[in-house]
Amino acid sequence: MNSVNVFQEWLAAHSQRTEDALESLLDSAQTNPARLHQAMRYAAQGGGKRIRPLLVYAAGQLGNDSDAKTEAALDAAAVAIECIHAYSLVHDDLPCMDDDDLRRGRPTVHKAFDEPTALLVGDALQTRAFEILANASCSAEVRLSMIASLAAASGSRGMAGGQAIDLESVGKKLDLSGLQLMHAMKTGALLSCAVELGGIAAQLGASQMAHLQAYSKALGLAFQIVDDVLDATVDSQTLGKTAGKDAIHDKPTYVTLMGLDYAQKTAKELQEKAILSLESFGSKAQALKELAFLVVNRGK
Repeated sequence: MNSVNVFQEWLAAHSQRTEDALESLLDSAQTNPARLHQAMRYAAQGGGKRIRPLLVYAAGQLGNDSDAKTEAALDAAAVAIECIHAYSLVHDDLPCMDDDDLRRGRPTVHKAFDEPTALLVGDALQTRAFEILANASCSAEVRLSMIASLAAASGSRGMAGGQAIDLESVGKKLDLSGLQLMHAMKTGALLSCAVELGGIAAQLGASQMAHLQAYSKALGLAFQIVDDVLDATVDSQTLGKTAGKDAIHDKPTYVTLMGLDYAQKTAKELQEKAILSLESFGSKAQALKELAFLVVNRGK
């Protein structure tokens, strides 16, 4: 079996594992209050590429041993980071933020339900993420390390801080370093955290984690550049969300700053940089390498 088929099998298996873990670790839609829990599941189980959980599982394969505790930690981490990602999308789509009606090819949560419910969905998904990590069936040390990592990545020095800079930058001119900082916080922090969570679950050493950090830093920047390219070049139906909204809101992007060709070239270079950082892991890192290709080539 060639490497492409092997990865496609891995991708299918771990995508399904993510869906199974979400089904198991999220509260039932019948939990009181039912409407809130239905909306939470609508947000978290509404499709998507599941890039962040896949990165958790791929990084988790790099350890020397895997036992039931490692696998439980990986499932908890995969669901927790997807809950944080889903909450960020729900809040990002609200009228006070990007005011978007479409997400993953269907109405956004505040359109399918209402604005107050959408606000509560985001709040509840965020707290559920940390509850899942706190109750994971692994060592206390691993649980605490994962909680600290996710909290830092999603808070004011990470994703939430990046969103604040994004809102402040509407209609303003950012230079390239300012744009990179914004996206390193808004998008890159959570992608890096996904890789870090997998490494924590696998109990990797400091030097191994440093290699993973180099990988995720390059991948996070490549991800956002490709996101900007797709927003400028792909229609809403293909994208699954409103296309061209960066231009509508007069937001600075890699395409407006660098031009389309240079942005695409830079994304490719970052993909190569990410893959090179994994050399010391050998064949164990094949899934991470393939995910780097998937991130940069999505939409093609």
